[in-house]
Amino acid sequence: MTTTEQVRLDPRNRVVLTILLISTFVVFLNETILGVALPQIMKQLNIQPSTGQWLSTAYMLTMAIVIPVTGFLLQRFTMRSLYVLAMGLFTVGTLLGALAPDFNQLLIARIIQAAGTAVMMPLLMTNVMVLVPEAIRGKIMGTISIVMSVAPAIGPAVSGLVLSILDWRWLFWLVLPIAIVTLIIGTMRMLSVGETRKVPVDVLSIILSALGFSGLVYGLSAFAEAARGAALVSPYVPLVGGAVFFTLFLLRQTRLQRENRALLDLRTFRARPFTIAIILMAVFMMSLFGVSILTPIYTQNVLGITALATGLILLPGGLAMGLLGPVVGRLYDRFGARRLIVPGAIAVCIAMWSMVTFDQTTWPIFVLAVNILLSLGLAFIFTPLFTVSMSSVPPQLYPHASATVGTIQQLAGAAGTALFITVLTAASVNAKGASAASVVASTSHGVQAAFLCGAIISTLALIPAAMIQRPATRDEMDAELQP
Repeated sequence: MTTTEQVRLDPRNRVVLTILLISTFVVFLNETILGVALPQIMKQLNIQPSTGQWLSTAYMLTMAIVIPVTGFLLQRFTMRSLYVLAMGLFTVGTLLGALAPDFNQLLIARIIQAAGTAVMMPLLMTNVMVLVPEAIRGKIMGTISIVMSVAPAIGPAVSGLVLSILDWRWLFWLVLPIAIVTLIIGTMRMLSVGETRKVPVDVLSIILSALGFSGLVYGLSAFAEAARGAALVSPYVPLVGGAVFFTLFLLRQTRLQRENRALLDLRTFRARPFTIAIILMAVFMMSLFGVSILTPIYTQNVLGITALATGLILLPGGLAMGLLGPVVGRLYDRFGARRLIVPGAIAVCIAMWSMVTFDQTTWPIFVLAVNILLSLGLAFIFTPLFTVSMSSVPPQLYPHASATVGTIQQLAGAAGTALFITVLTAASVNAKGASAASVVASTSHGVQAAFLCGAIISTLALIPAAMIQRPATRDEMDAELQP
């Protein structure tokens, strides 16, 4: 009988995956590296916060529009062609950002970068499913979690270090040579793996997808901006509009998938393990993004800790989550998903309920310990969820599954940010109005309310976590696709 230890990755495939991992690390690092530089950018380019926030909002909107289309792109073009397109866009956007003389060009540069980033993660996940033997997929998915965790975690720290010495444009200049080198090596060494087919383009689906997903993401993000008084319109306007177009998009995909013409094939949800994994992924992504945006507000505005100290508090958790990824991947290959996800979900619950106790007297070392516990719990969750979700669908649906996973990440991230910030703001205002409390005390009350909301949601997630199942066999998958 072949054991996991006896299964080896083909050397050529190893090169392809290594190139994709490095490239994805670079583009994910870029996603969080600019946030710390926003005050300096606003000062130099003479823009207001409501304008500057578009550097982040436009990035997310572009991701939300492009990711659903990657399901079509992965069927129509070779992996090598898509890699060159994705990394080429990111490299061009990085160069334009470094040279940007004004805000408009910087915004265009971020949009181009986001277009390349949106293609990279689905491309990586689809390649894993095509190139990696099933017996070691958990191990490889664990390695991918390093990219997903460590890159965003060290982004603010790297940014803070660079900005303490150099101008904000160097955040682009320092990334540019890495992007160029990976693009050149990838162009030479990437294989055109996978079969392509001439899939007809349904223009209406693309339009509905763009309007639906961008409306939802912008609407959810606008709640956070409205809480800070920076929203350009009421969050409910794009949210309702996005929900309408999103519903129309889903209805059209249901009809088109009968002819295998769907932009985003929804038959992936016929696999129960995939559906449960997506639900859990959405919940815990909400927790991750919510905590990520709330913790700096708490440490700086309530505890009075500097931005650098806050980054140092958050960094160990992110590093621990990423570095533990390969270990969790090997455990998945040996024990399956449920034995990892349930303990991980319990650890997340304990961490979230511990955060409810955060107040003005909490020791920073306790905040550090709780954040590490949260990160360890998430490490035992995300790698199995990614592996289960992709392994639960037949090969012909891999592109659609990876596109769905990426889309859920964006929507859940925006929803988590909106939920935590909205609850924080509402509870802070109520506390200040009811008792004439200081700004610090009212903010502390708002933070507790937001973490309480996250703790309740995380606790409810224990139910689907206990229901997670093994991926179906190939015969079972084929049966699910029958009309």
